[in-house]
Amino acid sequence: MNTAITAWLRAHQEQLKSTYAELHALAEVSWQENRTTRYLSRVLDEIGIEYECFEAHTGLVAHWKKDTRFALEDMRENSVIALRTDIDALWQQVDGVSRANHSCGHDAHMTMVLYAIKALQAIGFEPAGELRVLFQPAEEVGEGALKLLEAGCLDDADYLLGIHVRPTKELAYGQVSSAIYHGACAVLEGKVSGIQAHAARPYDGLNVIEVIADIIKAAQAVSEDYSDVPASCKVTKLHVPNESSNIIPALGAFTIDIRAQTNEAMDALLPELEAAIHRVCQGHGSPVELQLKSRMVAARPDPDLEALVGEVIVALLGNNGWAPPPVTPGGEDFHFYPLRRPELHATMIGLGCGLSPGLHHPQMQFHLEALEIGAAVLAMSVVRISQVLQHRADIHGLSERG
Repeated sequence: MNTAITAWLRAHQEQLKSTYAELHALAEVSWQENRTTRYLSRVLDEIGIEYECFEAHTGLVAHWKKDTRFALEDMRENSVIALRTDIDALWQQVDGVSRANHSCGHDAHMTMVLYAIKALQAIGFEPAGELRVLFQPAEEVGEGALKLLEAGCLDDADYLLGIHVRPTKELAYGQVSSAIYHGACAVLEGKVSGIQAHAARPYDGLNVIEVIADIIKAAQAVSEDYSDVPASCKVTKLHVPNESSNIIPALGAFTIDIRAQTNEAMDALLPELEAAIHRVCQGHGSPVELQLKSRMVAARPDPDLEALVGEVIVALLGNNGWAPPPVTPGGEDFHFYPLRRPELHATMIGLGCGLSPGLHHPQMQFHLEALEIGAAVLAMSVVRISQVLQHRADIHGLSERG
């Protein structure tokens, strides 16, 4: 099957690139992926795979189920192998214009998942139970995975595979890893209050800019306490609504991006950061309101599944094509799935694709030929997992007969 998969993908390389270009042009931010959802629905209709949309939000879940008319009864019938792709884009300045932009590769992820399915269909693969595909919205705000978990989209799933393009500093072009060890991340928002006064008499007021300046220093100091575990706290947004340069501003808002390589470090870091902010504001006599806007968990390694996908990578690309999982401070809400469902075998594949200058850069680009590699790894991994399930079913059958 592996040879047939790679041959089909090679023959359809131009169509694969065309699909990528179409999805790239449809870039939409989190929870607004309406055109993208319609596009995916149309493709699934064309290839004859059932799916369900959500009434309350964007995204969809596809269900490719076995043909029960000719199936033999075995323990694989209830098995569910799932693929997941994110579908949202970022809002950023691109060539001086603010717009939605696929600078995190979600257009590539959708393309690879779609063509993995198409390749499996073309070679005559039939799921033993179900091959389920989660087209997940709102990854960039860390909310989409939680919504799909609430909807029960993976309640009966056994395996889950994701994929993400990686920058050259993590993986070279032509290399693939069987996992990505993302760190934990969080976003903390705050509002501080001061006292307005004439700028000529600053001592009559309380300048929130000075308060926020001390908050920035406090956040940096908290980061330095975590030398043993990679971690960082940095202010990434500031807003002081003051139209007059001769008035001491009394209102300010800030956002802090927080990173830690482990969930345990994040659990310790958040309360320490909040306590440091409160100490600063108490020292100034400035009221502060804090809200944890979002949080994503760190990766939980799955050695058995990573080894299986590693075998697939070596079979496709040779020993030099396999790379160890990159450890990255980037966040990814994919890791909520195995955290909330500990029995689920899950891993996110890392794709080296010559990506530069980096993820989230407005001019991010990569070698489109890598899409073929990613789709092949996904399709071949589905086949390999199916073979493992078949082997277990055979052993189970022998033990029952014995």
